[in-house]
Amino acid sequence: MRSVIKLVRPHQYLKNGFVLVGPLFAHQWDLFTLSQALMAFLAFCCMASAVYVLNDIMDIEADRAHPVKCRRPLPSGAISTRVAKRLLGGLIAASMMLALLVSGWVTLFVATYFVINIFYSWRLKHIVILDVFLISSGFMLRILAGTVGLGIAPSAWLLLCGLMVTLFLGFSKRRAELLMLESNEHCNGGLTRRVLDDYSPAMLEQFIAVTAACTVLAYGLYTVSPKTIALHGSDGLIYTLPFVVYGIFRYLYLLHQKSKGNDTAKDLVIDRHLLATVVGWVGSTLWVLT
Repeated sequence: MRSVIKLVRPHQYLKNGFVLVGPLFAHQWDLFTLSQALMAFLAFCCMASAVYVLNDIMDIEADRAHPVKCRRPLPSGAISTRVAKRLLGGLIAASMMLALLVSGWVTLFVATYFVINIFYSWRLKHIVILDVFLISSGFMLRILAGTVGLGIAPSAWLLLCGLMVTLFLGFSKRRAELLMLESNEHCNGGLTRRVLDDYSPAMLEQFIAVTAACTVLAYGLYTVSPKTIALHGSDGLIYTLPFVVYGIFRYLYLLHQKSKGNDTAKDLVIDRHLLATVVGWVGSTLWVLT
């Protein structure tokens, strides 16, 4: 069971919190909407685990040669490929059933997420820049599931902020992988993502700087937008901006000084400063909106 849990990566479910952002900022907090949002969240949890299982099945040979990934359940032999395939089928079925209980739109977004990841695992993850945009698209589908899928009109600001922050995290992940490669000189190109050959530290630093700046700028403009103030009946959201800025700076610190960034969800849980920042942002946001 421990190997199964490790294979499906439940700590990554934190990323599916993007589904809940729509109802939060749209003031749709009634019991029905929240229950629908929860089912959409669970649908993405099941499908995300299915994607991780699929990736591990497809990358099993490469992972066996990797200094860290060789410890995963499939390449280490803790779980057989046959068991993994059965688990994959069960997770997909559970995800689609949950999505169907919510709406056709949520079902479409969940199915699209899985299809994109099939192509990503098969070939597209080796295409520079596009690989990160595809990772970002998964988060955008979560946001759309939590808005369009629940009958909520998505805010342009919400979509823009979501795009920028997920691109920032995606390029930071690639930088973390390069840093790990640099610190393990015995590794060769066959032990890492092939796409890393097309990235350079300088280029990634520029991408990270641009997306980080755009995230802060987009969120800051959202908080002072007349439409935002009119919707929430308060101009207090601007006071949540320091949490966003601090969180980005803290993440960059972890990336460059603590060799983090490979696993955003894990970093969030382990680093007390980052966790406190997220809790502070959520708490202050709820205080302003209520």
